[in-house]
Amino acid sequence: MAAPNLLTSTTVIGKTALSQLTTITANVITVSSNTVSKLNDIILTNYTGSNVTSNVLINRSSTTYYIGGNISVPPYSTLVLLGKDSSLYLEEGDVIQANVSANASVSMAASYELMS
Repeated sequence: MAAPNLLTSTTVIGKTALSQLTTITANVITVSSNTVSKLNDIILTNYTGSNVTSNVLINRSSTTYYIGGNISVPPYSTLVLLGKDSSLYLEEGDVIQANVSANASVSMAASYELMS
């Protein structure tokens, strides 16, 4: 891995990943080579009348690390899973993945910064 030194970064690009989550674990953010990503926020929104559970994780070198596991997202509500006050750095090759217990029920928004 050749992650850049943050003190010598020449580029910082703000991004927002949006995803309609399903019961199949899907990639939401993939960190490319020679970059570091600062994950600022993860927001889950349940737009149905039923309680739904969600999993959000980091996949690093084929090992799964849960940011939130089996989290209950109440009906018609928004859950801030990660806020800017508790941001995480993602290394090159890291993948943010997510799933939910019921299709067509939860959307996810994640803001992050790409640094190279």
